[in-house]
Amino acid sequence: MSRNLCNAGLRACIVVALPLFAQPQTSIVSAVRARIAQHDLAGAESLARAYESKTGAQPQLAAAYSWLARAALEVKSLDRADAFASEAGNMAARLLANRKLDDDSWLPTAQGAAIEVHAQVLAARGERAEAVQYLQEQAERFAGTSIAERIHKNINLISLEGKRAPQLDERQWLGARPPSLATLRGHPVLLFFWAHWCGDCKGMIADLAKIRRTFGPQGLAVIGPTRLYGYVAGGVDAPPDKERAYIEQVRSTNYAALSDMPVPVSAANFVTYGASTTPTLVLIDRAGIVRSYHPGAMTEAEMAAKIRSVLLK
Repeated sequence: MSRNLCNAGLRACIVVALPLFAQPQTSIVSAVRARIAQHDLAGAESLARAYESKTGAQPQLAAAYSWLARAALEVKSLDRADAFASEAGNMAARLLANRKLDDDSWLPTAQGAAIEVHAQVLAARGERAEAVQYLQEQAERFAGTSIAERIHKNINLISLEGKRAPQLDERQWLGARPPSLATLRGHPVLLFFWAHWCGDCKGMIADLAKIRRTFGPQGLAVIGPTRLYGYVAGGVDAPPDKERAYIEQVRSTNYAALSDMPVPVSAANFVTYGASTTPTLVLIDRAGIVRSYHPGAMTEAEMAAKIRSVLLK
């Protein structure tokens, strides 16, 4: 069974296949993202506007506007990006009047992106202090929700480099007991935030092992913080002891080349460092100052260039 959502002003109808989506509105996000992928921001906006005229405010529609905000920011259309972010955030706020943020899977996408884009627009306009202040206010507002890490990531993207690295929570760990960052003063440190479900993290292991072989003799320490997510393979819910055992299994299977890498286990580290993206890599110099903050994967060459710049100082 399917339903066509047509509008005379559109060149094509949105076909919503009900068996594929739990709710019809879900498809608007896919439709908007597909137009964005074709570099058709105007067409993507038209789809969202037509859909809103039929459905009114919906969590999926707020998420769709958040993708429009990100797309406009990508092409440096700051005013449009901020306008879309405002629409996404305002719609999410109206919907949050009678539910919690994490009650619907689309609301964190919408609210998180709206906050992120507005802050990045402020920073791009040279208003970095205002951007950080705004993000700090949002971090307080959404503490304890699924977007807390994302907000802290954006604070760190704007302000962490050049500042002293926050200490890690090392009360629980896997493998060798993690040294504190304070005891590693005098050594450059590479933090590799990873998750047991993260394919990009596994894809970096060979390069990380090479980095450690190359720069370990020059004092580089590599620490791999991770956290519990409440599930194991296939998204199956799991209590902490079962998930820790599963992470150990993933480590022995996929991370053998880094088997002696200390692994602090703490969600607090991910919030502090804003590691909502895995992998996230943080390079700290001998004085304990963050010199590189990078959400996402890096190549061996990219990591090596950053580390060499730190070793030369």
